[in-house]
Amino acid sequence: MNATPQVLAVLDDLLASAAPDERGALWHLAERGRELDANVVRLAPGAAVGEHQEDTLDVLLVVLAGGGRLRTGDGGILDLTPTTVTWLPRTSRRALGAGPEGLTYLTVHRRRPGLAITSAPVRAPTAQEGGEAPCTLDLVCPECGRLSADRAPKYCSACGERFPER
Repeated sequence: MNATPQVLAVLDDLLASAAPDERGALWHLAERGRELDANVVRLAPGAAVGEHQEDTLDVLLVVLAGGGRLRTGDGGILDLTPTTVTWLPRTSRRALGAGPEGLTYLTVHRRRPGLAITSAPVRAPTAQEGGEAPCTLDLVCPECGRLSADRAPKYCSACGERFPER
């Protein structure tokens, strides 16, 4: 494939055109054949993305508007202000909290491989296996469709959307 560079969004225009009370994912990278994922997420004033851990991907977080704090797994606090660029290394625990003006940020990370049906041969389970895997539908974000690594997610680590109560 010989792809051509293109402008996908002008962030100032995107933020200006979003309704003031619009929350969650305002934009996401959706081009076919990409190797990256990116999201623009807006949290309401005082809203939070609960503590979570991303085990397989490094994430770059860039604050676009508002402010807040990022709590690290070791109890540290990082202030988030416009133009702050933060690296969230894979396996790190973190939680986001929006300040009084809310928090709007861009995340960028390597694209997760999609689920695929393969023609792999079926094998008999071993004595240690417990049968079919449990359904993970309750771990899929209703807003962006991302599968959560947390077993009891409260907020989506990709778009910030709140998971339904169980």
